[in-house]
Amino acid sequence: MLSFYKTATNNLMKILSRNAGFPSVRPTSRAALGMARASHSGIVPTKKRGYDITRNPHLNKGMAFTLEERLQLGIHGLLPPCFLSQDVQVLRVMKSYETRSSDLDKYILLMTLQDRNEKLFYRLLTSYIEEFMPIVYTPTVGLACQQYGLAFRRPRGLFITIHDKGHIATMLNSWPEDDIKAIVVTDGERILGLGDLGSYGMGIPVGKLALYTACGGVRPQNCLPVLLDVGTDNQTLLEDPLYIGLKHKRVRGKEYDELIDEFMKAVTDKYGMNCLIQFEDFANSNAFRILGKYRNKYCTFNDDIQGTASVAVAGILAALRITKNKLSDHKFVFQGAGEAAMGIAHLIIMAMKKEGVPYAEAVKKIWMVDSKGLIVKSRGNLNHEKEQFAQEHPEVRTLEEVVQIVKPTAIIGVAAIGGAFTEKIIKDMASFNKRPIIFALSNPTSKAECTAEQCYTLTEGRGIFASGSPFDKVTLADGRSFVPGQGNNAYVFPGVALGVIACGVRHISDDIFLTTAEAIAQEVTEQHLAEGRLYPPLSTIREVSFKIAVKVVNYAYRNGIASVYPEPEDKEAFIRSHVYSPDYDSFTLDTYSWPDHAMQVQDV
Repeated sequence: MLSFYKTATNNLMKILSRNAGFPSVRPTSRAALGMARASHSGIVPTKKRGYDITRNPHLNKGMAFTLEERLQLGIHGLLPPCFLSQDVQVLRVMKSYETRSSDLDKYILLMTLQDRNEKLFYRLLTSYIEEFMPIVYTPTVGLACQQYGLAFRRPRGLFITIHDKGHIATMLNSWPEDDIKAIVVTDGERILGLGDLGSYGMGIPVGKLALYTACGGVRPQNCLPVLLDVGTDNQTLLEDPLYIGLKHKRVRGKEYDELIDEFMKAVTDKYGMNCLIQFEDFANSNAFRILGKYRNKYCTFNDDIQGTASVAVAGILAALRITKNKLSDHKFVFQGAGEAAMGIAHLIIMAMKKEGVPYAEAVKKIWMVDSKGLIVKSRGNLNHEKEQFAQEHPEVRTLEEVVQIVKPTAIIGVAAIGGAFTEKIIKDMASFNKRPIIFALSNPTSKAECTAEQCYTLTEGRGIFASGSPFDKVTLADGRSFVPGQGNNAYVFPGVALGVIACGVRHISDDIFLTTAEAIAQEVTEQHLAEGRLYPPLSTIREVSFKIAVKVVNYAYRNGIASVYPEPEDKEAFIRSHVYSPDYDSFTLDTYSWPDHAMQVQDV
């Protein structure tokens, strides 16, 4: 990892010269520069005074308050007699950050900063997104969730329990913001690849919404993280006296469904039908059901199904420029048949249909392996999702056998089984294909099906690799170097959310996620491909999100699913007007004088 403090010191002049709003660590395109100019700081009126100002993360600027502001706001004396620019504050945080030895300590430092000074937090995050994303989100957020009870400092979201059924509308009034446009909600049952973490799963909605702002520019005051606590089946948590959630087994069935129904209605009654609701880390048994039930009634999507699908297909589309053929020329084997696998498979089929491939033929190119082996038609008791991809083939028990028999051009791991892509499987893939596609997409890093080094080494540098969690650059014995592509959903959901919120999309179709996948793939240059990247560098993710948002808005108006009218002529300017700026606002009072004769005091 970079030495942040040294790097920041060396680049201080570069930071100081950046435009307001969306700083970048490298020169950006005209679109990104436009995004940067989206929201200049200005004078913001506030009725708060004194100590409350310094305790409000939306308003607090720390030692960046001018003397005039300190006097007018009644906070002079509450701060040290020092005046700092935001850029110097960034350096101070970085120096403190470097003293933290563990990733969890770094996570807590950043979350504490978010609780104290929101604009400084987002300035830091947006300036060095590549370095900080693995801390505020995967893989560190998984560890943070496991330790959430100990790391909890102050409310960052809304905890709604099964015992609050019938009163959710009242509970929403507890949240201090009324203009909510985006909600990320989880029930904590399938957190990353870590399983049921109950109420500790709150770290996921908090982290996701931080990326809504950092990567997409959605205003943080418009975001609400929600944890639906219906209990946990994690026996370790149930026996832990320090566990902070409900200490009983998960409530399921009718009562659970009624809670979700009430939640959806209460949210839209209070915040409007255009409020975006993202479902996150629900177990397979509920995820598909909930998405199918609500996708055409509310503005909602499931990131594990649709977001993962979009980023995976983006990587596949970029890989086609290396393999020099069409999507329909490929055969895919999935390790896993859950939410992510089904979402990716369906989006691959949609993309193949755009190439003119009939549905029945496209399905034959998708082979799925679950805990019982290859999914085949002769197996009984298949659920609806798996039944769609069951092949007419004898039963095969192991992934290694399936790869040997099917001889796929691509293998995609989404079952959170660390090391599932064995040496034999990777070498077999290299023997079948000139350029094998190997996607180890499970999170966190410990659950990855293989490492980048294993892929590149065992395929002699011919493997086309992508992962869910970040891996370091790999240098082979012959001196060739590869930068592994990270198929991070953060390429998808911030831009989609920004576009959907901006134009008021009521229902989010899979076409939007295919459009997003194509947009991401278009941002991958030949130079990126030569380096081994299947995705644009994370340092450009804000520019990518902006372009995705513009494409979503164009798609929405073209297909009549936008609700904001009149239709804006300049879509880029329209998106820029919705983008959050981490630059400080001024709280100096608007003072002025009248002409002397008008202010003359009348005397007796």
